[in-house]
Amino acid sequence: MSAQAALVSTEQARALDTEASAQWGLHPFALVEAAGRACAGVGTRDWGLGSCCSESDSTFRVHPNSSNGYPQSLIPSPQSLIVLAGKGNNAADALVMLKTLVLYGFVPASACTVFAVQISDDAASPLSQAMLAVQKLNIPVMPWNSATAAGMLANADVVIDGIAGTGLTGSLRGVALEMAEAVNALNREKTYIVSIDMPSGNFDGWQPGMPIVEAHATLAIEPQKLCVYTPSARRFSGTILPVGGIFPPALIDQYRAAELVTWDITSARIPPVSETAYKYERGLVEIRAGSPGATGAALLAAQGAQAAGAGLVRLMVDPAVYPVIAPGCSGIMVAATEDQRFVPDAVLLGPGWGRGDDRRRLLEACVPLEAQGIPLILDADAIMLAKDMVFHGNAIITPHPGEFAAYTGLPKDEILANPVPALRHYAAAKNVHILFKSHVLYVVSPDGRIGVIDGMNPALAAGGSGDVLAGFCAAIAARCRSRPFDGYACACAAASLLVQAAKRIGKAFVDPAEFAKSAAAIAGEAWILKRSNA
Repeated sequence: MSAQAALVSTEQARALDTEASAQWGLHPFALVEAAGRACAGVGTRDWGLGSCCSESDSTFRVHPNSSNGYPQSLIPSPQSLIVLAGKGNNAADALVMLKTLVLYGFVPASACTVFAVQISDDAASPLSQAMLAVQKLNIPVMPWNSATAAGMLANADVVIDGIAGTGLTGSLRGVALEMAEAVNALNREKTYIVSIDMPSGNFDGWQPGMPIVEAHATLAIEPQKLCVYTPSARRFSGTILPVGGIFPPALIDQYRAAELVTWDITSARIPPVSETAYKYERGLVEIRAGSPGATGAALLAAQGAQAAGAGLVRLMVDPAVYPVIAPGCSGIMVAATEDQRFVPDAVLLGPGWGRGDDRRRLLEACVPLEAQGIPLILDADAIMLAKDMVFHGNAIITPHPGEFAAYTGLPKDEILANPVPALRHYAAAKNVHILFKSHVLYVVSPDGRIGVIDGMNPALAAGGSGDVLAGFCAAIAARCRSRPFDGYACACAAASLLVQAAKRIGKAFVDPAEFAKSAAAIAGEAWILKRSNA
């Protein structure tokens, strides 16, 4: 696993800092300097700041390729750039970033102000040294006073949030709380808010309703913090911009709690299709789905399986809906009766299926296949039908928050605030891989591996996208037939493929079948081997 993809808890982040100093010879001053400079580097590249030639040229030149999507007109000039500094190294990172921006001419010192929770006089602390450095640049460093700060913040173009970081172990309070509330009261159309590492107020135990800064962008210092990606807290970070090169990869790997999964990472874990492959070598997917009034779910699941590379898709439906589904299934084998000639490489059950006794019997008939090593993917209605089942490590369930709440009996809000404990418990207890679907997706395996896929695309919030995703899972599982089944790798690849497909489509509300079409091109680029011209 890539060290750059590591996610850690805030407790692990504190332990990592300590070991970096005690065992690796990385002095806290050096770490703060490196982090602050790296934040400035990422900020000037991705946040949208361009060059500022001199004190007399006070124009922010917004980079035309800025990835944060923030309108250029909203930062016309740095009449005011304000840093809010707390008591810890997070504040020191923010001040080093400010110092770097000024020294390299990205913003004039005259446009900057620092408000601090307290003026540090501890010469041995990185924060005091960072404060001294910005003061030497004639940047005012003032103790927080809400009355004094209010007017300046209201006129600020940019606010850098360095109020609290991984040292926070409870809800914001006191001056830090006043600062956070002042930031959140600002006109977001005028003032651009950047958090260092994570929005102040976030921590492993954060719950909805606790104070937290809402940022336009977060400069997330690697290893990134897992709590940033919890579904309830994710929106407060805005655009997440990773900041790396601070800690040795070997040290990061010692503290990994989860991995941030991307298409580039996970697609490489799935074997490509040989140029000599035939349809059965690419895998046979059997799908049992659909019912009167829900035939679209079955068709979308089958299209998803095709798009992710299955060699043959066999869609089993009820005789009553066969005439409805069959005409729209070009390239999909549709059947209403059993045929013993076909032995599936993966079986998908559930999309648009219903929960009657007949469905339960069909599911129970497929369970022995999972015991024999044939992957079983359970979506939608099949998840609830399997609520009391324990598997053999060859099954994937794909619940959304409501389905997982019904599956576990836990409150949905509790799950969204911190999904990992429940996901780990049920993955281990049921010996099943769980692909949890929300605007942040999680994959958790029985052996404890955790993958996080940052979705944050409202185009995916459409009925049918989950059916397509289930088809992806089945196809990828079937294509891996020649190796021991790894449900974690399959589910991660499927989830990241869906997110990548939505990104390629762009800002458009589309028929979910378009996700399958987009994914087909992406999957083909990754997994169809092309003869070298060399």
